[in-house]
Amino acid sequence: MPANRLMALLLAAVLLPCTAGAQGADIFRDADMALGQKLLAEHQCATCHARKVGGDGSAIYRPAGRINTAGFLRGMVEQCNTELKLQLFPEEVTAIAAVLNRDHYRFK
Repeated sequence: MPANRLMALLLAAVLLPCTAGAQGADIFRDADMALGQKLLAEHQCATCHARKVGGDGSAIYRPAGRINTAGFLRGMVEQCNTELKLQLFPEEVTAIAAVLNRDHYRFK
């Protein structure tokens, strides 16, 4: 990975959760939950997570304080989007994160 791209990803990973985290789960208020569920299935997110952590993949959720705000959750979905070159639009990333928040995290 080129150094410039790595630096941009690191900067985004640090800044995006900070700004989004300040808003709390309000960042998910207008999210399209049906779209989020469709995209989770279409991109086989659970299958990828199962390969990474074993079992049904649910162990990837809430790892030892790693994701502790709504902003960090959205940032992690964006990281998957970038790493896997999914080319999701920002509202699609938010929709996926909103479904994960509803089903696993429950940030207020």
